[in-house]
Amino acid sequence: MEIKDKDEVQLQQYGISSDKIITQIENFKKGFPFSEITLPATPGNGIVTLDDVHVKEYIQEYQSYTGKRLKFVPASGAASRMFKSLFECIEEIGKKGYSQFEDRSFSSAYHFFAHIDQFAFYPELEHYLNSVGKSTKNLIEQKKFVELLDALLSENGLNYGSMPKGLLLFHQYQDISRTSLEEHLVEGALYASTPERTVQIHLTVSPEHIEGFNQLVAKVISQYEYQYSVKYDLTFSVQKKSTDTIAVDENNEPFRNSDGSMLFRPGGHGALIENLNDRIEPLIFIKNIDNIVPDHLKQETVNYKMVIAGILLKIKEITQTILNKISSKVEDEDILQLAELLERKYFIVLPKKNENSMEVWSKELIRFLDRPIRVCGMVRNEGEPGGGPFWVKDKSGALSLQIVESSQINLKEKTYKDIFKKSTHFNPVDLVCWTYNYRNEKFDLRHFVDPATGFIAEKSKDGKILKAQELPGLWNGAMANWITVFVEVPLITFNPVKSVNDLLRKEHQPQSL
Repeated sequence: MEIKDKDEVQLQQYGISSDKIITQIENFKKGFPFSEITLPATPGNGIVTLDDVHVKEYIQEYQSYTGKRLKFVPASGAASRMFKSLFECIEEIGKKGYSQFEDRSFSSAYHFFAHIDQFAFYPELEHYLNSVGKSTKNLIEQKKFVELLDALLSENGLNYGSMPKGLLLFHQYQDISRTSLEEHLVEGALYASTPERTVQIHLTVSPEHIEGFNQLVAKVISQYEYQYSVKYDLTFSVQKKSTDTIAVDENNEPFRNSDGSMLFRPGGHGALIENLNDRIEPLIFIKNIDNIVPDHLKQETVNYKMVIAGILLKIKEITQTILNKISSKVEDEDILQLAELLERKYFIVLPKKNENSMEVWSKELIRFLDRPIRVCGMVRNEGEPGGGPFWVKDKSGALSLQIVESSQINLKEKTYKDIFKKSTHFNPVDLVCWTYNYRNEKFDLRHFVDPATGFIAEKSKDGKILKAQELPGLWNGAMANWITVFVEVPLITFNPVKSVNDLLRKEHQPQSL
C-alpha cells in the first residue's frame, strides 16, 4: 500500500507505525491459519480435577499469600447488545404489530413484559414513569410497549440502551438493588483483599463512560468499605488507540472515510493485553463485568477463585524453585522430581531431558519455565458458546494447552470437527495470572502473544463492505505463549448476562424466588 502524507499524520495521531499497518494488510491478504488442535483437553488429560481435600489445601495456599493482587474486569462498551431483542421488538411492532408476542419462549419480548417486575431495575423504571404520570402496568394493559421500552432504553428515560453493563442494576435485595459493578466490589472484598484489607480493582471502560463509573463509585464506595471492612483502590483505563486495527475494502486496500482518512476499528478484547501489561501487581484475577451472582450464590465462586489462585501460587513456587536451582548451578534430583510433578499433576508438558547433557536441558527449562503463568477455570459445556480447552500443536510439533475459539478451528475438515465435538468443557473467562519472573522482574506481556491467532470479520459502513481485523483474544492468542493450566470449576461460577432476560434466570434472582 502507498502511505500518503496525510496517512502518516493520522498514524502519528493513533500512535501506530506504518510497519504495523503493512503487517495488518498482509494479514488480510494471507488470512490467519487455523489452530492445529490434536485432542480436547479433558479431565485427567489436560484439565485438573480436585477433590474436597485438595480444594481446602489450595484455598489455604492462597490465604497464606501476603503480596499484592488485583481484580481486573473488562467492562468496555455499551449494553446495547444485551437489549438487542427489545430494540428488535420496537422495530417489529412498527412493522407488523403484535404478532411477535406469539413467541412465549424464555428469550422472547413476551417473557420480558410478563416478568418485568422481577428485574432489579423495575423500581427505578416505575419511579421514572410515575414521575411523568404513568405506570408500567397501565402501559402494558394499553399495549403501549414502545413507550415503555423508550422509558427504559432511550436517553429520554433511563438510557439503559446506551449505558455500560457495569452501571446497570442487576440484582434485587430486600431493600436495595445492585449494579454489576457493585457486585464486583463485594466479590473483590471476599477474595481479593490483602492482609491490610485493601482491595485493588481495575476496570477497562470506554472513554464516554468513565464519568458515569466515577459518579457511581463516589456514591456507593464508602458504604461497601464500611460493610466489608476494606479500603478500595479502584482505577480505570481505556483501550489504547494504538491497538486499533485498519479496515480494508474488498481489494485489501485501506477503507477510506468520506474525507479520505483511513478507517480504524477497535482491535477487540485482545487489545486489553496492553492495559493488563501496564499493571504492576504480580497476581491478577480476570473476570468479565457481566459474570456475577447475588450474595446467596457467591460463596462457591469465591472459594474457587481462591482455589485457582492457590494452584497458581503452587505452580509459581515449583517453577521458581527449578529456575533458582538451575541459575545457582545446583544439579540434583529435585529438578527432575519437580519437573515430573508439573507434568503429572498440572499437565505442563516440559522439554524432554537429554541424558547426555544436563546443561542443554537446563537451558531449555529456563526458556520454557521463565514465562507468565495463567490458571484458567473450565466448566462443563452445556451448550454455552465460548472458547474451549484443547491440546494444540505448534509449527515445531510441540504440544501445549490453549483456549481455542470455534472460529480458529477448520470445522469443514472432518478430523478437526470430530475433535471439536468431543470437547467437554469451555472457558468462562475465569483466570488468575502471575506476571513476574523468578528474579522478581515484571514480564513484558506483549512478548508472549501469538500474532497468528487474530481474526478477520466482514462488516459494512455507509453501505460498503469492509473487512475488519481483531487482535489475538486476551485469553487465547494474547496469552498463547504463557504457561497454561486448566482446572475444572463448578458451573455455578459461570452466570453471564448476554441478554436482558438472562437476569430472570434463578441465578440472578433473589433467594426467595
